[in-house]
Amino acid sequence: MDKKECPGCAVEVDANAEICPICGYEFPSQPIHYQIAAWIMIILLLLYWVVF
Repeated sequence: MDKKECPGCAVEVDANAEICPICGYEFPSQPIHYQIAAWIMIILLLLYWVVF
């Protein structure tokens, strides 16, 4: 089971948790379109670097 650290209380919680069960910190969720846009920008920057 994957874990991530809560920035609010430094307790390791389940990687899929949306809210820390100890302190109630709400982990921000990234919509999939932000991830897709980031990958497109990386690819475009690499292509620009290769061509120019």
